[in-house]
Parts: sequence; C-alpha cells; structure tokens
Amino acid sequence: MQQPAPLHLIEDPDAAAAVMNPLRRTILEALRTPDSAAGVARRLDISRQKLGYHMRKLEADGLIEKVGERQARGFTEVLMRTVAQSFLVSPKALGSIEADPKDVKDKASSAYLIAAAGRLIRNVGELRRAADDEGKRLATLTAESSVTFASADEQRAFGEELTRAIAALVLKYHTPDAADGRTFDVFTAVSQRPTGRAAGQSSERASS
Repeated sequence: MQQPAPLHLIEDPDAAAAVMNPLRRTILEALRTPDSAAGVARRLDISRQKLGYHMRKLEADGLIEKVGERQARGFTEVLMRTVAQSFLVSPKALGSIEADPKDVKDKASSAYLIAAAGRLIRNVGELRRAADDEGKRLATLTAESSVTFASADEQRAFGEELTRAIAALVLKYHTPDAADGRTFDVFTAVSQRPTGRAAGQSSERASS
C-alpha cells in the first residue's frame, strides 16, 4: 500500500470549510490509519449513517481516498485513508478576502510578516500543483535556525547585517537579462519563538 503524502495543501473553499467541522477533523484524524466506515463508526461511537454522510463529503472534497478492501463477517469493506498525513489551508481558499502584503503599510509589523507568509504559501502551492501535473519536482530552498539575542541592540544589529547580506547576495547572483533564467522569490523572516502560555498552547495543538 502506497504511503500518503506528507502534506496536502487545501486550496478549495469547500474543502477548507469541511476541515473546520470538528467531527470531520476527528474523522480525518481517525483515517490517518486506513479503516472502513464501519470501523471508524465503532471507534468514534457514532451511527454509520451519520458517519457515511461526512465521509462522502470528505471524499468529494479530495481529503480521503479509497486505498483497499477487506473481508469482514462475510462482507467486503472499503478501506479509506486521508490523502496526506497532515493538512494546511492555503490563503487561496479565502478568495478575494485573503491577506495581501500590499495592504499593510508597515513592513516591520507582524501583520506584514503574516500576509507575506500567506502569499508565499499560496504561490508555492500553485507552483507545486503545476509541477505535480507535469511529473516534475519543484525547486525550493528552506533554511531554518534560531538565535538568542543578549539585548535589543544586538537584535537590531542582527537585522541590519542580515538585510545587508541578503542584498549583497541578490546583487551578486541576480541576472535579469539571462535568456534561460528563472526568477525566484526570496523570503526572509525573523520572529520571536513562542514562550510560556503561547508555547504551551502550540504544544497541545501539535500533540492533540
């Protein structure tokens, strides 16, 4: 049995609405492991009729899929599973009300960072879908690290040095008139790590 994708980006508004439903999220959690409608109904202690309605909706929205069959008590049960191990809703699902960095004047604000990150998710999602359709791998680069500043002055100095370093690299490698060149967006963000109550809530959500 083929393993599910690590991540499914939800771009369709109906699918986004589906995962906002608490019961459907519970069903998705249950179907990370292949199971039949009867099996999930027993595990969640809900009626087959009610479960069947929600599973049909999840399948129609492309969130679960058939992965096999099994024999149980003389019947053939269809095994369903989530299309991915985890899900993320793209800002594209919000349509005309999605955040746009151009609407945020203060580029040093958290609002601008969130809007820019949303745009990045949207754009990479569209590019990945196009690459998948062509059977190609999308070229990306992600670098992560963490730093602890001893003072606000060091934090400001770090930001200034980082900005200069990125500008120098862009100037060095940017060739706008290259005949076969490909243009990449460079997104750099620095944000404080959640601590205390906020960190605890994030941990609870990740483990729930």
